[in-house]
Amino acid sequence: MSALAHETPCDPGLDEVLWQAWKAMDLPEGYRAEIIEGSIEVSPTGRRRHTVLIHRLRKALEARLADSDLDVYQDGNIIRGRKVCIPDLFVGPHDLDEIPDEEGLGVDATRVPLVAEIVSPGQDARRRDHIRKQRWYAQAGVPVYVVIDDFDDDGTVTVFSSPDPVKGAYATKTRVGYGTPVTIPDGPAKGLTITGDLTAR
Repeated sequence: MSALAHETPCDPGLDEVLWQAWKAMDLPEGYRAEIIEGSIEVSPTGRRRHTVLIHRLRKALEARLADSDLDVYQDGNIIRGRKVCIPDLFVGPHDLDEIPDEEGLGVDATRVPLVAEIVSPGQDARRRDHIRKQRWYAQAGVPVYVVIDDFDDDGTVTVFSSPDPVKGAYATKTRVGYGTPVTIPDGPAKGLTITGDLTAR
């Protein structure tokens, strides 16, 4: 991960500079760039294990949403103002043209009901997904945020819900180890129970 710039929380001028720099980036295949808390963060795409967990969670979410008007998407731009995150998975309508951002570069974060991240190895990756992205998604008002972390003890699933956009925090956080079930409490995937090494029902 590399941070290209930093800002104070309320610096609209630098927000625009970062936004224009992000739009102009031409990254090599296998990398992605996000604007999180005043930095452009560049990170590689995940390893094989990362892909396995994404696939398992995606299948579980798709099964849960089968009779709805929603789909599950991977690695798309979720945009809030002049800031962007690229979650491993997110839920949105069948036609993402229904929730575009103003420049057509991604989708409006305020219209996304669920996002999920699979944590990559390393302390910075853990801080990004558990702390910085958690604040980002809460500020955007995303109702449910799921974090799967192979590197937290023997593996954990954390479900955040009830966001407070002003505080940039979720009112509810449920963290369980692999082997203990956790149920998504709100939103379109409400009732989906994730257990063990990302098995779901």
